[in-house]
Order: sequence, then structure tokens, then C-alpha cells
Amino acid sequence: MRTNNRWVIAIAGVFLQIALGAVYAWSVFRIPLAKQFGWSISEVTLTFTISIFVLGFAAFFGGLWLNRKGPRVVALTGGALYGLGVFLASFSHNLWWLYLSYGLIGGIGLGFGYIVPVAVLVKWFPDRRGLITGIAVGGFGAGALITAPLATRLIQAVGVLNTFAYLGIAFLIVTVVSGFFMQNPPEGWKPDGWTPSATQTSQRAGHDFTLGEALKTWQWWALWLLLFLNTCAGISIISQEAPIFEELTGVSALVAGSMVGLASIGNAAGRVFWAWVSDSITRRATFFIMFLLQVVLFWFLPNVATASLMTIIAFVVLMCYGGGFGTMPAFAADYFGPKNVGPIYGLMLTAWGFASAFGPLLIAYMREASGSYHGALHVIAGVMAASMLLPIVISPPKLHGAEPSTLPGPVSLIPRH
Repeated sequence: MRTNNRWVIAIAGVFLQIALGAVYAWSVFRIPLAKQFGWSISEVTLTFTISIFVLGFAAFFGGLWLNRKGPRVVALTGGALYGLGVFLASFSHNLWWLYLSYGLIGGIGLGFGYIVPVAVLVKWFPDRRGLITGIAVGGFGAGALITAPLATRLIQAVGVLNTFAYLGIAFLIVTVVSGFFMQNPPEGWKPDGWTPSATQTSQRAGHDFTLGEALKTWQWWALWLLLFLNTCAGISIISQEAPIFEELTGVSALVAGSMVGLASIGNAAGRVFWAWVSDSITRRATFFIMFLLQVVLFWFLPNVATASLMTIIAFVVLMCYGGGFGTMPAFAADYFGPKNVGPIYGLMLTAWGFASAFGPLLIAYMREASGSYHGALHVIAGVMAASMLLPIVISPPKLHGAEPSTLPGPVSLIPRH
């Protein structure tokens, strides 16, 4: 493919992520499945937890495979497995089949497919790493906005199991066609006339780290922790949005559902917005600001009693949640080089899997123990306050994984032009 077609690859990557991001629309299946089979809400919800947890680990193996065989075969395999998993869910008459099909098979396909556009586009767009990865994973965040209303109408028209069949076929077509466009640029390629700025150079590694070299640096573990902490905060809210809205503002379930839909737009918008911002103010400063915002928002959230203000706060929180996924791929490519970003960032995505289990369980437990969400939301604010230290102290790793001799202070969060 000619190098002037890198935007075609980017568009294909967005379509691939939109299809994969349909997994975020899982909540529309919960009640229909519970009514039809008598399963509890928690039993049905476990399907989503399995798929996201598996995604985190599958992305790592997909990244390793990508480095060996190239991105196209990984994307095609991931798309086929995801479409197949959703389609096979149409034969579900017991929970184990649902967990195996949508959860395990679909989750493996999600992980393989998710890592490909991220790993490919950071190589095609060294001049806009943050923006382009934000656009790509923004597609993942937007997947539910398209799939949720479509799936709802299909469920009403043909039933929940037939809906799985139709969606599985549609996802298979979209992901496989998009996957054909996934390929790396020639070795050492860069846009004509582009050279990195002084700020970009100061925040980027001097060479391409292997996975083994990256894991020997404390910076890799710090980035993993950054992603884990940011994801824990956002996914805690996502898992309890409607109940929180109803309890704190007194709105009806129908109004709470509408608030959830509006707030979820922030998940997609934040992936693009914060990633774009990070190209200008550095990834470190971006995470610092996102954590600071969340400290304030989570602290005051229990005192909000109006639906409109609650929706705005939830929107901004989910912008920060999505911003972590939009910014982190470029962060990893900056610190460890773009060549092996597939396995390096793929393994980092295990933070997503662990956070998807830990965050919702923590807030649910604290709600049950205390009888309200106040304490849990204040705990999250405290965790975000402590998390602000990480982007202050982190800096690019030196050659061969050597640690820097000094740690930068808060002032260094502001780039020098």
C-alpha cells in the first residue's frame, strides 16, 4: 500500500474498533436474557466481565503474534473469532455456553483485534501519535452508541438469540474487511518533511525496546499502574451508573437510563480529546490533569442532587476514563519505541482486565457495607489524589533499561517550547 494512503488504514482501523466496541453495549442484553432464561443479572453480567478480562490477555498474545506474522493475519483472526463468538451465542440455552461463546471466544477475538490498529497506527503517524490512537480507540468507545439502539430494535423484532446471530454475521463482515487494510509501513518510514520537535524528542525513547527490556524498567510498571488506576475509577462508575443516578438524584429508572446514554458519549469523546491534548502538553501532564479532575469530581459527586449536573459530571469522568485508553498507546510508543508496541502495550492491557474485575467489585462491596455510595466515591477521590504522584515522577527510560539519575519535579510536566 502506498504511504500516502495512511489515512485509509486509519479509517479502516476506526471501523474495526467500532465493531469490536459493540461489546460495551452488553447491558441491552441483560434484561432480555434474564427474562427468557431466568438467569440473575449478576450471572448475565459475568459474560461481559469474562470478555473484557480475556481481552486484556489476548491483546498481549496478539501483539506477540503481530510482531511475527504481521498485523493483517492477527486482525483477520481476531475479527473472525469475535464474529463467531457473538454468532455462537445465538445457540445459548445455558450460561456455560454463553460464557464460552460470547465471553471466551469473543473475548479472544476482541483482544486480537483491539491491539492491531493501535500497534499499526503509531507507526504510520509518528507525527500525531496521540491523536491517531485516540481516534482509533475512540471508535471502540463509540461502538456501543451504534450497537445499543440497533440491538434493542432487533431484540424487539426477532428476539435476543436471533439478535446475536445477526450481529455476529455483521461484525464478522466489518472486522474482516477492515482487517485486510492493516499493514505496517516500511522500516524507518516517516512522513515527508517531518522531524520530531524538541518536546517530542525529550519525551521519547532513544531506541526500540524489546518486551523483555521494557519489563526490566520501572517505567513499564508505572504505566501499567497508571492505566489500572484510571480504569478502576471510570469502570466503577460505569458498572453502577444507573443506580448511582437514581439514588443520589431521585430520578426514575427511565430517566437514569437516558442519563447513562448521554454520559457514555464522554467515553468516546475523551479518547480523542485527551489523546489530541497529549500531543501538545505531553502524556504525563495529560494524566496529571485527568487525575486532578477526578479528585474534584468524585469528592463532590455524592453532594450532587440535580440530574443535569450529575450527567455533566459523569460525562467528564467518562472522558477521563476513555482518555486513559486514548493516551496510553502513544505513551507506550513514546517510552519504548513503536517497533514492539504490540506486545509491550498488549501486555499493559492486562491492567484493563484486572481493573474491570476490581473496580466494580470494590464499589459494589462498599455500597452494600455502608448502605450508600458516599464513602465509596470519596475513597475513589482519595485514590485519584495519590495517583497524581505517578505522572509527576515518571520519565522516559534510558538505553538498556537504565533508570534516570534524577526524577523530574512537577514543573517538568509543562513542556518547553
